[in-house]
Amino acid sequence: MYKRSHTLLLTTFSFLLIVGCAKKGTITGGEKDEIPPKFVKAIPPNYSTNFNKNEIRIYFDEYVKLKDPQKQIIISPPMDPKPEITPLGGASKYLKVKFLDTLLENTTYSINFGQSIVDNNEGNPNPFFKYVFSTGDSLDSLSIKGIVDDALEKKADPFVTVALYEINEQYSDSLVFNEVPRYITSTLDSINFNLENLKEGTYKLIALKDAATNYTYQPKQDKIGFYDEIISLPADTAKVFKINLFEEVLDFKALKPKQVSKNEFVFGYEGELEAMKINLVSKAPENFETRIFPDKVKDTLHYWFKPFFEADSLLFEVTNTRNFKDTLVARFKDQYKDSIKLSSNVKGSLAFNQDFTLFSSTPIESVNEKLITLTDKDTLKVPFSMELDKIKNEAKFSFERTESNAYTIQLLPEAIKDFIGNVNDTISINFRTKKLADYGTIFFTLENVKEYPVIIQVTDEQGKFIDEKVATKQETTVFDNLDPGKYNLRVILDTNKNGIWDTGNFLKGIQPEKVVYYPEAIEVRANWELKQTFILE
Repeated sequence: MYKRSHTLLLTTFSFLLIVGCAKKGTITGGEKDEIPPKFVKAIPPNYSTNFNKNEIRIYFDEYVKLKDPQKQIIISPPMDPKPEITPLGGASKYLKVKFLDTLLENTTYSINFGQSIVDNNEGNPNPFFKYVFSTGDSLDSLSIKGIVDDALEKKADPFVTVALYEINEQYSDSLVFNEVPRYITSTLDSINFNLENLKEGTYKLIALKDAATNYTYQPKQDKIGFYDEIISLPADTAKVFKINLFEEVLDFKALKPKQVSKNEFVFGYEGELEAMKINLVSKAPENFETRIFPDKVKDTLHYWFKPFFEADSLLFEVTNTRNFKDTLVARFKDQYKDSIKLSSNVKGSLAFNQDFTLFSSTPIESVNEKLITLTDKDTLKVPFSMELDKIKNEAKFSFERTESNAYTIQLLPEAIKDFIGNVNDTISINFRTKKLADYGTIFFTLENVKEYPVIIQVTDEQGKFIDEKVATKQETTVFDNLDPGKYNLRVILDTNKNGIWDTGNFLKGIQPEKVVYYPEAIEVRANWELKQTFILE
C-alpha cells in the first residue's frame, strides 16, 4: 500500500515538473500599479494651529520619492533660507521638512507639493498634496483664482510664479525687484492658478516667469505681468483674475566694446537701438572713416574703421535719442585683417515674394553689376536690378522670375568691394523657384474692428514670425506664397498707431498692446485658397 502511494506521488510530481518546464515565458508580475501613494498622517497634524516645531514628517502608505521638487514645491510665504525637504535621490515612507528659518508670528503657511510626490516603483503622483499650518490661533482661509496668458505668444509659459504683495506703509512697486512677496503659488504646467490660505487685506497681484526661482523680478531674464487694480480681500474672492505675461524693453545701455579684428569693434547694447551713435574721442588720422551697421541676430553694432593706426586703447562716446550718453574705453592692438565672406538669404528655393539678397561679413562699399550675371536653367541671361543698402549692409537683386525654374547668380572677381579694400573671388550661388501650385493662400477678413489700424501677423505652429500686413480699413488681407503647413493668425490692436506691437512696463503701469489669436491653427495645403473670417469681440 505504501509503495503504490509513493509511486503515484512520484509520477504526479514528474508530470507537473514536465508540464512546468514545457511552459516557458516571462513572469509578468500582475497588472501595472497605477494607484498613487496615499497620505496616512503628518506630525504635527496637517492644518495645525499654534505651530512651534522646526520639523514636519508626512507619512504615506508606500515608499515615495520627490520628482522635480525645485519646480513643483511652492512654500508660501517664501522662506530664506528654504527648508530642507527629504528624501532627495532616494525613497522613504515619509517626507521630512526641516525649517532653517524662524517662522513669522501669527502667519498661515502652506507647502504645496504640486505633483512632486510619486511612488517609488511606477512614479504615480499624489497630485497637489498640500500641508498647511499656522503659527497663530487660526488658519487664514481666503483664496483667489485666475489664469496667466502670454501677451504675445499663443501658448503660455509653464511654471509661472503668481504672487501677492501686501499693500501697507512699506509697499512700493519697486519691491518686486528685491523683496519676496507675501504669498506665492505656481501655475505648474497649466495656465491656471489658485492662491489659498490668504488673510484679509489689500494686495498687488503679479506674475513672473521667474528664471532664477528667487521670487524677485530680474528684467534681463524674467517675464512679468500684473493686474491693474488693487485686490481687496474678502471682497474680490469671487473674481477670476487674468494676467498677461510680457518681456519689458530694458532701459538703453551700451556695453563695453570689444575689438574682434584689425578694423572692427563690436558694441553690444541693451534695450532698443534708437539711433545709437558712436563717436571716437581718441585722436585719429585725418583720413579716418567709419561704417556702422547692426547685427542681424544679436543686439550688437558692428563698428568698422580705416585706416588702422597705433594706440594702446581707444575712447568712444556713445549716445542715443533718449538722452543716453556714456564714454567707453576699449583695448586696441594690431590683429589679422578680415577677409570678405558673402552669403545669401536663399536656402534651396526663393519665394515669389522675396528678393535675392546678398550679405557680407564686412561692410559692402560698392557693387559692380557688370561683373555679375544671372542665368536660368537654360543658361539664358536674366535682367536684374540691384539696390545696395549700406545701413543694413545688404544688396538686393530684383528680377522677373518664372515658376519651376533654376537660377545661377555668378559674381566674377572684384564684383564686390568692401570698406577695407577686400574684393571677392569668383562665386556662384544656385537657387530655384517652385511651382505656384506648390504654395497656398489665406484670405483673411476681420469684422467688428473698433479702431484701425490693426496688424495681422502669420506665425508657424512654434510661434516663428512668417509675415505681416497692416490693415487700415475694412478689407480682406491676403497672405500668399505660404508653404504647406499649419499656421496661426494673430491680430495686434495697434493702439498708438506706430505699426509695431508694443510691450508693457510694470513701473509705469502700462499693459502691452492687446493681441487676439484666431482660435484654431489654419492648415494650408498646396494649390489651395482658404477664406477665413474672424469676428473680434
